[in-house]
Amino acid sequence: MPILAIGLRSPITRGCEFLLLPASGYVRAWRQGYNRQAIEEFVRVLILSDIHSNIEALQACLLAAPVYDTVVNLGDIVGYGANPNEAIERSRQLGGYMVRGNHDKAASGIMDLSEFNPLAGMAALWTRNQLSEENLEWLRQLPQGPIHIPELPQAQFVHGSPIDEDEYLVTAHDAVESLLSAPVPLTFFGHSHVQGAFSSYPGEEGSLRPVYASVGRTEAVDWTLEEDRHYLINPGSVGQPRDGDWRAAFAIFDSDRRTVTFNRVPYDLKTAQERILAANLPPRLATRLSAGR
Repeated sequence: MPILAIGLRSPITRGCEFLLLPASGYVRAWRQGYNRQAIEEFVRVLILSDIHSNIEALQACLLAAPVYDTVVNLGDIVGYGANPNEAIERSRQLGGYMVRGNHDKAASGIMDLSEFNPLAGMAALWTRNQLSEENLEWLRQLPQGPIHIPELPQAQFVHGSPIDEDEYLVTAHDAVESLLSAPVPLTFFGHSHVQGAFSSYPGEEGSLRPVYASVGRTEAVDWTLEEDRHYLINPGSVGQPRDGDWRAAFAIFDSDRRTVTFNRVPYDLKTAQERILAANLPPRLATRLSAGR
């Protein structure tokens, strides 16, 4: 039985080709032989994760996002930031598909806070007290990952990992079991707040994260996915990045081109910080935003 070695894939920069693609809602049909029922739909998916009540960061991502067909939200819509109701309401307006995160569970009262650090626990309790009854109930109804969507049979979507919704996948060692056991080639996950990916291909080694030219401009990095590999892909955190880059993060998956486009976007950091301080949330929740940690 062959041994599977796990490496990290360095993305390939390809400019902004995605801006030249046609408008949303396009569907291409592929038929194999005479079987007219064998149809594959190609879609472009906006993938968001870990908004954490940061409405300024979310708005910046949505303004920067290219045309897409549907949205998948990988959870932790609330927590840490000062605008939980606004973050939920904007997410609901976007529609699409969603999975729950641990902060969504904690803020809605369906998860024990004993596993949270003091800062996270305080923020979860504050959030619970701020939420409207409608938004509180909406959070409680979010599904547990992994979820699958009809347009993308080759992918699954989770918050932490496909094995445990609260598991952190930070290192290649963390990713081994999830890569070996995944029933589909592509798994999109959040939770770690670190933008990047893991690959099952033994020869792929390098940086966990896409490489950008700056830390102050809107930038995008394209990564072409190979047919014969499994991937774990993290779009990064919209509202609280922890990879040393303060900019809001998101990704676009194009199933036609088989590309993932990682994106970083500057946002109104000062206002987000001022809202946290005005809400009497722990100051650390404001200062960490500027460091991307």
